[in-house]
Amino acid sequence: MAEEKLKVEKKEKVHIFEAWCKRCGICAAFCPTNALGIDQEGLPYLAYPEKCTLCKLCELRCPDFAITVREREKKEKG
Repeated sequence: MAEEKLKVEKKEKVHIFEAWCKRCGICAAFCPTNALGIDQEGLPYLAYPEKCTLCKLCELRCPDFAITVREREKKEKG
């Protein structure tokens, strides 16, 4: 079961390290497309993945380095 979770995480555009996050909301506040939301506990999450442009502003602004943005995988031609 741990392998399944790992596979899902690799496909995510934005990963939030919950243990590092102090729930300040800076990441969501600086998101230019409002792709991030804040849950009832104050934890950010990717509410609208289709809006995420991979600009990395959330990653750059996070004071605790609790968020990472992964580039989309490029498909090889041939």
